[in-house]
Amino acid sequence: MPATLYRNARFFTADDAAWAEAVVVDGADFAFVGAEADAPPTDDVVDLGGRVVLPGFTDAHTHLLMMGEALGQIGLTDAGSLDEIQRRVQEARETATGAVRGRGWLFDAIPGGSPTATMIDAVVADIPVYLDANDYHSCWVNSAALEELGITRETPDPIGGRIERDADGEPTGMLYETAAQQHAWAHRDATTTDEQRDAAVQRVVEAYLAAGVTGAVDMAFDGLALAALERAEGRDALPLRIAAHWFVANTGDDALNLAQVAEAAERAETASSAVRVIGIKLVLDGTIDACTAAMRAPYADGSNAAPIWPTERLFPVVAAADAAGLQVALHAIGDQASTLALDAIEHAITVNGDRPRRHRIEHLEYAAPGTAERMARLGVTASMQPVHADPAIFANWAAQLGDERAERAFAWPEYEDAGALLAFSTDAPTAPHAALANMYVATTRASALNPDVPAVHPHFALPLARAIAHATRDAAASIGDGAWRGRIAVGQAADFAVLDVDPFSEGSGSLLTARVLRTVIGGRTAYEA
Repeated sequence: MPATLYRNARFFTADDAAWAEAVVVDGADFAFVGAEADAPPTDDVVDLGGRVVLPGFTDAHTHLLMMGEALGQIGLTDAGSLDEIQRRVQEARETATGAVRGRGWLFDAIPGGSPTATMIDAVVADIPVYLDANDYHSCWVNSAALEELGITRETPDPIGGRIERDADGEPTGMLYETAAQQHAWAHRDATTTDEQRDAAVQRVVEAYLAAGVTGAVDMAFDGLALAALERAEGRDALPLRIAAHWFVANTGDDALNLAQVAEAAERAETASSAVRVIGIKLVLDGTIDACTAAMRAPYADGSNAAPIWPTERLFPVVAAADAAGLQVALHAIGDQASTLALDAIEHAITVNGDRPRRHRIEHLEYAAPGTAERMARLGVTASMQPVHADPAIFANWAAQLGDERAERAFAWPEYEDAGALLAFSTDAPTAPHAALANMYVATTRASALNPDVPAVHPHFALPLARAIAHATRDAAASIGDGAWRGRIAVGQAADFAVLDVDPFSEGSGSLLTARVLRTVIGGRTAYEA
């Protein structure tokens, strides 16, 4: 492939010299970045028409198969009432050939925040209906689905989960945390065909390329996802750079938990070059919206939630993964959970001694003061999702806490100030996957879902250049790739996205309407509008 000069553009490099006029791509890498007058001669020249070019985005926390499946389901995030949810479910029933599946509903759209099977039965009672909440930590089902899953009053709650029950002990139709995983999602996985999974992967690839995303980090990987992605690789249909964290569930048995770590280590050695298994993922708590995140102080209603992984189960797993050279990603939304996560990492450092490591905490929606500084000392990455701070979905979050804790929500500048690595992502499909909309929330604290909703905590907003760097350079660095990709710099992989507008000059609002015109991965155009 001949060297190519890309000219007549503004290249945001996410590097020390923030801007360049031209680049030369030789093979898969940047061979020149700088002023066009200084560029070496090439036979191939591409005029970019004065566009702005960004490094390719890395979605540093996503769920690839789940996102692909969600793109084919009923969207409910913007359904603001029970009536609207029921209307969409009923409409989907008219063309359904199997179970009706939807995703993204919000608790504050439901009267009292308490969904029940009878609410769905009122419009669809003859076939199963499965509706994943916006946070993907709970699933709302109808009576036909409860029957299909075999859930009765005798069905026990799994470790770390809850089957919601009425005063008589009968299941109401809400499955929280591991109850959703082990019943609704396990059934989904068992009944989904390879053909359907392949279609989901294709939807993900197309969606990400059109969004300027060149790499993704899967955060709940398993054998089904690995097989689907490797099939895509075999069809030459996987241009994205994929890294993955093997999901490890708390079984309550140390031997079984450690066996999952051993499997992850084996997968890390044997997975294909296009799909790298680099670590493990542990979910330490739930979400604030569902009052299942583990908090130091109770919620507004007086309730609280225990961690899904108690200390005695967690420490051996994190230490074993650390010893095996695996990156440990710890879902921790509440302040009790993030403290527990850091305790486990510190224990692993004590047990295993000095060695290269870059562990990470996912979400950190509310963390106690001092958490960012402790993470910086331990070299722990803060993996956070601006779109989770969208004001259109914030009211219920704040109401569940009901006190001054809501004023320190999603405090990204704390991690910058402390010197911790801050990596941005979307956690799709718990939020929209679009990278530019993610940057809009990051730079405004306003809503990408509903621009009429006023900004919340605008003092936590970041300048556009820093936000993009967290979603490109730092997202790549969060999985150890910073030395070879994530920036527009000589020697870095030629991964970049060309936009149709310049958000640096047009303002943050343009991020909501901007389009990606071209996505290049390793010097090859993978998408062109």
